[in-house]
Amino acid sequence: MTRPPNILFIMTDQQRSDTIAALGNRAIRTPTLDSLVEQGIAFSNCYTPSPVCVAARSATITGLPPHLNGCASNNESPLSRRSIMQVLQSAGYQTHGIAKMHFNPQVDALWGFDSRDISEEGARQPHSRNDFHRYLSENGYEHVLEPQGIRSELYYIPQPSQLPARHHHTTWVADRALEFLARRDRQRPFFLWTSFIKPHPPFEAPAPWNKLYRAADMLPPRRPEGFEQLLTYWNHHQNRYKYRDKGYDEMLYRAMKAMYYACISFIDFNLGRILAALGAEIDNTLIVYTSDHGEMLGDYGSVGKRTMLDPAAKVPLILRPPGAVQGSQLIDTPVSLLDIFPTFAAAAGADVPPPSAEGADLLPLAAGDSPRQTVYSQYSEGETGLYMLAEREFKYIYSAADRKEWLFDLRVDPGETKNFAGNPRYDARLAELRNQIIQRFENDGYDRAVKNGAWRDYEAPVFPDPAGDDGLLFQDPPNLPDLLRQLGPGYADK
Repeated sequence: MTRPPNILFIMTDQQRSDTIAALGNRAIRTPTLDSLVEQGIAFSNCYTPSPVCVAARSATITGLPPHLNGCASNNESPLSRRSIMQVLQSAGYQTHGIAKMHFNPQVDALWGFDSRDISEEGARQPHSRNDFHRYLSENGYEHVLEPQGIRSELYYIPQPSQLPARHHHTTWVADRALEFLARRDRQRPFFLWTSFIKPHPPFEAPAPWNKLYRAADMLPPRRPEGFEQLLTYWNHHQNRYKYRDKGYDEMLYRAMKAMYYACISFIDFNLGRILAALGAEIDNTLIVYTSDHGEMLGDYGSVGKRTMLDPAAKVPLILRPPGAVQGSQLIDTPVSLLDIFPTFAAAAGADVPPPSAEGADLLPLAAGDSPRQTVYSQYSEGETGLYMLAEREFKYIYSAADRKEWLFDLRVDPGETKNFAGNPRYDARLAELRNQIIQRFENDGYDRAVKNGAWRDYEAPVFPDPAGDDGLLFQDPPNLPDLLRQLGPGYADK
């Protein structure tokens, strides 16, 4: 009996699909990813099932879309559902996870992992396991309270790393991967999920990587004429609580892009270390590289995710099959992170059906053996639900909070600059796509989105005063008040 391949799953956080040199971005340097593209299959139309961290990862892990697994935002992870790690574990794999999983709120859940190196982003939290924070303390960096960058007001301000490259989180993740590969049980195939927190903001990279790109070399964000009409409630809400809705500063956005690219190049460098450690075993390893969702990065006057526009909804997806290098393939079939579960299960020879009819093994999809026309995405639900249907040629979006729909004709407008909903020439296509996504929800009994063959009608949520400061997000270390009190009388007693 042939031994199934090892599986190396690399996931970044908040990486746009257009950030790989070999796939057309000539401003960024990604030699390791370029080599994967040259040796494997790149999917140019991969969409996240939900453009936010916990929901995207929950859908990937369970193979179920948000409306079926119960996680449509950064709410509680569906830990009672069967995970791909559990499937692989049952198939005899040694399963190990490194860094961000976002199992909310049970940070240290195994959910099918034999072992984990645990690390989530953000400030140090008391009484919460974080192996990276422990590592920093052991190496003399106890004083660094926010080791992946300072949040709140500085969330979208490029900043130098407080750590040297050898102790940076991106390096730590790669180091833990190398340790696992050195000590693993060689009698079993392995599943190694290596999860980088970057380029999730704050945008910070260690020296000298933080000077690899400069603002003056970056193009400004894409702000097409009338872009304000393409924004939803969630764009405005996110711009507010991330401190970015008080005016446009082009050079700041260009500096953000430079540091964002630096984060990706530093990941690329460390990914190269991991692939080198595989050695000859790379040809008995299925390698998949992707991200949970993208980042607006100033496009359409917006930052963050939580939108169905391509900068946030599209993600890179590169697959290097085991065996000899076949040469580069670029596939434009619409795919989703929901396809990862059945792809891994098929590679392992696990006799389990896809959890959802919307997921399929990526290898037959790439070969054209399995037809695929449509993928879906969702963020939130109820009165703030945001829904998407995407094909090669069209994308349909509906926002319950705005009671509005958008239709993009990607044949003539691949940059998504014009809403064709309301154009009489598109009425039939608009109705067809609307009915298709509504029928999907009705078939699954998901009445939080639809009712009686139509979008469910909700009272519009109240948005904070555009001129005010209400809704700003603070993500400070829990012990910040104590630290400020130590400054002495007259400084922190206001």
